[in-house]
Parts: sequence; structure tokens; C-alpha cells
Amino acid sequence: MKIYRPLIAIAAFAAALNLSAQPKAPAATPDYQFTTVKENPITPVKNQYRSGTCWCFSAISFLESEAIRLNNIKDSLAYPDFSEMFVVSHSYQDRADKYIRLDGNLVFAAGSECEDVLHIMQDYGLVPQEVMTGMNYGTPLPVQGELDAVLKAYVEAIAKNPNKTLSTAWKNGFKGILDAYLGETPEEFEHNGKKYTPASYRDSYKLNADDYVTLTSFTHHPFYKKFAVEVCDNWRGDQAYNVPLDEFMDALYYALEHGYTATWGGDVSEIGFTRNGIGILVDTDAKVSAGSDQERWTGKASETAEEKKSDLPKEKTVSQEDRQLWFDNKQTTDDHGMHAFGIATDQNGTRYVMIKNSWGKTGKYDGIWYLSDAFTRGKAIDFMVHKDALPKELKKKLGIK
Repeated sequence: MKIYRPLIAIAAFAAALNLSAQPKAPAATPDYQFTTVKENPITPVKNQYRSGTCWCFSAISFLESEAIRLNNIKDSLAYPDFSEMFVVSHSYQDRADKYIRLDGNLVFAAGSECEDVLHIMQDYGLVPQEVMTGMNYGTPLPVQGELDAVLKAYVEAIAKNPNKTLSTAWKNGFKGILDAYLGETPEEFEHNGKKYTPASYRDSYKLNADDYVTLTSFTHHPFYKKFAVEVCDNWRGDQAYNVPLDEFMDALYYALEHGYTATWGGDVSEIGFTRNGIGILVDTDAKVSAGSDQERWTGKASETAEEKKSDLPKEKTVSQEDRQLWFDNKQTTDDHGMHAFGIATDQNGTRYVMIKNSWGKTGKYDGIWYLSDAFTRGKAIDFMVHKDALPKELKKKLGIK
């Protein structure tokens, strides 16, 4: 997922968080009152800070919740804390190799997709945070603009092939840069008194990359088939199962209701995605009552407007056609990856997906966001979940065993 989107309306806030994925926000957020319907275990909120690695933070958080579920870990003190930068380092190395093989005809940047983490986990394993923090360059939180620029300049130089044949040194040189900034990726380590390799540590939590599937919902490809979602960060060409929008949403709620969590990838550039932990799809064409909270979001309305049922802003009703149009015309873009872990309702009974973000303990809910049903219907490009979390009928349609 990309996180470097230009902002204007909340520049001060974005500067405070050192993030640019966040969209502009209204002057005030209405008084939402949430009731938790279902909440699944998650590890503490982390901060990706000034790095384009939301894809890794969200998927690692998801895998930590999977490890908790698969191993029936009840004590939060025993929850795993996997290293994001172990994954980032290996991902960059894999991407550099593909970039050179394609003569530089590949997007080379910090962004990626959550499935990338599965590839790294399967091919290289996982390590605990304490073994590889990735903070070798003088700041307490990730600040990776320099690293990203150096790595890109390096592979661009290699892709030009100035020697007319590639040397045997370029991969070691690239890895050397990563090792200097993020630390060396360990081949063996000790954790809680036991010796592990990254592969054996992964296996100790019963994590298998083949157990996970991604769902999406668009009409430019056949339903109940797989396709590679056409976003630049999907540089590996990973494929998602394409299902109708209602089944897409039903599958997400079904997973959350039955004790599973999911990654959430999509667009957070809407005015309704606020710094205060709310994500709604504001209907800017709706009539609103003068003096109401919705007026703060969408502007003033006539005194004769229809009497409101609630002070909460009215949201758009999202159809499959709306979703497709917004994706096609770039109103829905591949901005950010987060971790879905629960369901809540507001005072009007509207359903929300509870989301763990990776911007630190910020906002009204200390790093947790509440995304409305309409927001996810319109703006979630895809989500990844354990295959056993899917409804049986949907698994049958998709041919998943």
C-alpha cells in the first residue's frame, strides 16, 4: 500500500504524525457512541512513522493475531511480537532482483501489498522484534526516506548495466545497504531460552502461508475467479478471489464474527476518514439540518430541510457499480493497509469494522479506527483472511478446500 499522498486540509496533523496517507478531515467529528459487538485479540498498536510500510505492519499484526488464535494463547504477556523490518529487508531484496530482471520496468518504492508478507514468511520465516528491530540509523521510530532514496538510486544504476554484464557483487552491495540501515537478517537466534531459525520460529506458531486467501470485488473481471488487482504496489502479481460486493462484505463480517481477523487494504483519502478514528462515506449531496453536526462535514442546509433522525452525517448507499466507477476513475486508490479485528455499532445501529492502524496510539481511540459499512463497501480494495474463515457456500463457489 502507498502512504505518501499529498494533503492540504490536515497538514498540521499529518506533520505531527509524520505521515501523508491521511486525508483531509472536517473541522469537528460528531459524537459517535460505539457498542462493541465482537472483538478479537490483537497485539499492541505500533507506529510505522515515516515509512511506507503499512502493508507490512498490517499483515504482521494480522499474523500475530493468527498466531494467538492458532495456538490458543490466553495470556496477553505471551502474545508474539514479530519483526516488521525482517520482512521489509527481504522484500526489498526480492523486489530488487525482479527490478533488475525487468531492466527497471517495475515500480521500485516502499509500498507493497499484504500478500508480500506471506511470501517472505514462507520463503524466509519470521523473527521476534527483539532479534531485529530495524532501527540502526539513529532514530527511535522508522524514518526511511533516505534509505528508500539510496536503494532506488542503487538499483537504477545497476539496471543501466554499465559493465554490459552484471557483476557478481551487486546483490551483496544492495544487501549491505539494507544491513547498515535495518540490521542483518539472522540465520539463527535464541528466544526465551530456545534456539530457532527464522523458519523454525515461524513453524512454532503453526503459520502456513498457503492457508490464506484474499478477496476483492470488481466487475471488470469475472466473479468467482482469481485475478491480480491492478495496483502498482502489487508488484508480485498476487491474485485475489473476485466476488460480488454483498458476498465480499458478508465474508468479512462472517470472519470477524467467528473469531478471525483480516487485513484491510484500500483508500483512506476520503473526507470522512478522520484523525479522530472514524471512517465514513459522507453523502455530500444529502440535505442536512441547519446547526447539525453533518453541517460541519458537508456545509449548511436550508432551515426547511427534512428533519434529521440523528446528528450523525448521512452516508452514501454504495452499489457494485459505484464501487467499480470509483476504482476506474481513481477516486478509490491503493493508499493504506490496516488490520480489521472486530465489529461495532453506533447509536443508530450502523455497523462498523473495528480497525487497528499503524500510526501509533493516536486519535480518540488510541490508534483504533471505526470504519462504517458504507466506507468499507466503497473503499476497501481487498482483504486477506484465513481460508477457514470463509462461509462454506462461498468456499464451495471458489473451489477452496
